[in-house]
Amino acid sequence: MAAADGETNHGSGKLEFSLDVPFPSSREAVIALRSLSPDREPRKGGISKHLTVSGSTLSVRWSADEARILRVSVTSFLDHLSLVTETMEMFGSPAPQ
Repeated sequence: MAAADGETNHGSGKLEFSLDVPFPSSREAVIALRSLSPDREPRKGGISKHLTVSGSTLSVRWSADEARILRVSVTSFLDHLSLVTETMEMFGSPAPQ
């Protein structure tokens, strides 16, 4: 798992954070994306999260107005990601379709 340092976008004043999570296969990365995408941020404003898959890597990008909001969102996401990966490990690699 690779995380980019939190940075401030000086143009907008927003804090930004990026996370790249490698998976054994692109199929598992897509399963993780589909499992994690429905979770919208509880606040209407102040933060945005964008998930994408490239090959077997799930990439997540956050942009937030405040460090506290960003921290809570990233922590919550990591908790959910942990649950998704543990579930995939428990049930084994998905069968190709």
